[in-house]
Amino acid sequence: MSSGKVVLGLLAGVAAGAIAGLLFAPDKGSGTRKKIIKKGKNYEKKLEKKFSKNMDMANKKFDKLKSDVNEFVEKKMPKSEAVKK
Repeated sequence: MSSGKVVLGLLAGVAAGAIAGLLFAPDKGSGTRKKIIKKGKNYEKKLEKKFSKNMDMANKKFDKLKSDVNEFVEKKMPKSEAVKK
């Protein structure tokens, strides 16, 4: 059995369990919806923090790469101009 089928089966089982849990929950529908909204907002905040952290790290790496390229060009440019002449 391929790992793709196992993962797909696992996801289908998780989805079926979540749906069954919502249908047979002891809370009222309005209470369940409030809980879902609250969880969704918590996940949104966590994802926003992770995204922001990753974007900051990517920007720092990009700036470092940019400065490294500029330094390289400044060092090699005079040599290339001398070769042209």
